[in-house]
Amino acid sequence: MASQEIETLASALARLPGLGPRSARRAVLWLVKRRETALRQLVAALAEVQARLVECDTCGNVDTQNPCGICADPRRDQRSLCVVEEVADLWALDRAKLFTGRYHVLGGRLSALDGVRPEDLSIGSLIDRASQGGIDEVVLAMNATLEGQTTAHYIAERLEGLPVRITQLAHGLPVGGELDYLDEGTLAQALRARRPVS
Repeated sequence: MASQEIETLASALARLPGLGPRSARRAVLWLVKRRETALRQLVAALAEVQARLVECDTCGNVDTQNPCGICADPRRDQRSLCVVEEVADLWALDRAKLFTGRYHVLGGRLSALDGVRPEDLSIGSLIDRASQGGIDEVVLAMNATLEGQTTAHYIAERLEGLPVRITQLAHGLPVGGELDYLDEGTLAQALRARRPVS
């Protein structure tokens, strides 16, 4: 039986996404064996992030500076704004290096079942950003769920009177996907978004 401190560390790691109790114990054992190198680096990195972590006042991204690196980057297209549900979505899109504009993190999505209302999200600050001018396009990059699409529809309605073009990520068949393995929602969206063969 390990000490209480080691068990506490394993329990803390087990709460991370993708790690269960067994994987967490393996990670702890690996760290204990490499306590002079890996464990020390991990502790230092965690302490540094904890001390410097802030939320960007402009977009809601999480970074060690405010405004975040994306908002502070003068090379980013200031006329294009991509709206995402969570910081993880922002990071995923930015990793692809296909969108060169700026972002806005809502902090979730509308959900009547979970009691998430428009005022619980950063929709008001999004409308403020868009109404200040200088933004030509707002890309709604919500997840392809009922709540995500409800959120996108609500935001589109709120932006309707502003001089911005409102676009949405395409939904449908993934590249390499086989029809037999796709759910009905994905197939329905793909059929609705069909286009002429050129």
